[in-house]
Amino acid sequence: MKAVGLTRYLPISDPQSLFDTEIDTPSPKPRDLLVKVEAVSVNPLDTKIRLSKGAHAAEAQPRVLGWDAAGIVTAVGAEVTLFKPGDAVYYAGSVIRPGANSEYHLVDERIVGSKPATLDFAHAAALPLTTITAWEGLFDRLGISPRGAHAGQSVLIIGGAGGVGSIAIQLAKQLGKQTVVATASRPESAAWCRSLGADHVIDHAGDLVAQLRAQGLKWVDAIFCCNSLDRHFAAMVELLAPQGRICSIVEHFDSLPMNLLRPKCGTFVWEAMFARSTFGTPDMIEQHHLLDQTARLIDAGVLRTTLGEVLGPINAANLRRAHALLEGGHTVGKLVLAGF
Repeated sequence: MKAVGLTRYLPISDPQSLFDTEIDTPSPKPRDLLVKVEAVSVNPLDTKIRLSKGAHAAEAQPRVLGWDAAGIVTAVGAEVTLFKPGDAVYYAGSVIRPGANSEYHLVDERIVGSKPATLDFAHAAALPLTTITAWEGLFDRLGISPRGAHAGQSVLIIGGAGGVGSIAIQLAKQLGKQTVVATASRPESAAWCRSLGADHVIDHAGDLVAQLRAQGLKWVDAIFCCNSLDRHFAAMVELLAPQGRICSIVEHFDSLPMNLLRPKCGTFVWEAMFARSTFGTPDMIEQHHLLDQTARLIDAGVLRTTLGEVLGPINAANLRRAHALLEGGHTVGKLVLAGF
């Protein structure tokens, strides 16, 4: 089958950083679905893994990246109960297994959802990884009620125009009934955040504290950090309400002054959506449930896809272009490739 892979961990400007190849079609294990991939989206995770080992490292066989896909189930393992051949699905997969930049892909049924009926494969592929991340970050880690029990509280989403921020704004507003403050650094990304439901938009390239206070807000009850944790940590602590929570999806590179949170009895927590599939947690199936619930909300018009641009078919040239755009740091919404 066709696939896009790497054997060395190279800068995206190198034509061999990602290349077209042929690999064997895999066979399902007991809980696996074999999915014919119709569309994939590209995430910052893909670029980080592509550079994770340095140019000196080499793989004996092509390594396939890509952790966001939509497609059609063509075969199932002996213990599968949730899906059958012919079902249209969407999912993010597992980072400890081969990625989805291939014609066919294996994925555990417990982390797969039924594709929203009202979306084509390209629009559906934009959603899984970022939706799971935003859902878990807002509702599981920050403790915001997805049923509106905390209506009227406030959340600051740093990096609102990115893939995770784009769905987090919608979830916080539509399900959490929050006052949503999002950050964006350009007019087009600020407009995108407002179109998704943000009540206030401030510039994360400027003084967050001064800008938030100018909006009439002294504090926010929760902060969801999707951009530059090191740079914004001190401002987040100052803006956090007493007994509030901060959740980050991005790593830090300097020591974080966690003692700053102590006077406010503040909580800091990580969100890593691959934790469940990586460690085989007993609640893996929660990702199936939340993707199915998201599909229902999409079909009901409550949420919308976060697709920003379709770059063309799934091949090495288009994936290298997507990686380069993500590394440039100025994308709005999700980058998607569709068809082989």
